[in-house]
Amino acid sequence: MGSDWFRRYGQAPQDGPRLVCFPHAGGAASAFVPLSRTLAPAVDVVAVQYPGRQDRHQEPPVDDIARLADRLAEEMSALDDHRPFAFLGHSMGAVLAYETARRLEQRSAPGPERLFLSGRGAPTAAPSPHDQVRTDAHVLSAIRRLGGTTGGVFQDPDLLAMVMPALRADYRAIGAYAWTPGAPLNVPFTVLIGDNDPVVTVEEASDWRGFSAARTDVHVFSGGHFYLDHHTREVADLVAEALGVVTVAR
Repeated sequence: MGSDWFRRYGQAPQDGPRLVCFPHAGGAASAFVPLSRTLAPAVDVVAVQYPGRQDRHQEPPVDDIARLADRLAEEMSALDDHRPFAFLGHSMGAVLAYETARRLEQRSAPGPERLFLSGRGAPTAAPSPHDQVRTDAHVLSAIRRLGGTTGGVFQDPDLLAMVMPALRADYRAIGAYAWTPGAPLNVPFTVLIGDNDPVVTVEEASDWRGFSAARTDVHVFSGGHFYLDHHTREVADLVAEALGVVTVAR
């Protein structure tokens, strides 16, 4: 695709919008394969591949949200084919989507037409206490609480050794993140949240309304932090409607 930072899991449509997806802490671009396949061929789904995982596992992971957002704002030029686009970020990815959009707006560069912000409360001036994990044991406990990976990973020392560098870096990044005050974005938001999320309440997610000068819609799904795994079709339909396209029912 002309950039190490993006992955596409299907053929890009000739026209239609693009959805750039930002994974959760410890996650990889492949987390969005189901959503990509559900939205195809109406939407060109492109997923961000952070350094330090999957085919970028030999690269050192980045442990700072600002540096990640700076780089992703630069890398968006690799996708600049004048196609309208939106951002979708889940959990840590929601923060990165938001911060990347802020940088694009500050640079007067083409920006997203909508932000889909999933599984994350609105930013605050101090780091979230839920993100304060200091040891590997605390990281693994946080992942278990969220239900974000299969138990086999925890039981396999080799697999665990492979994923821990990225997990450590991501939790350092999100654990140090504090919102820098600025004007609301001139972009509509769609906020998505599970009604049984163990770390984000519906009220905290609804607080994203204060960060957009445009309309903000909040959608609540049944399930926990990774509700998306069980509601891919519903989320795809919501995304398609917001982007003004029609998907094929499967």
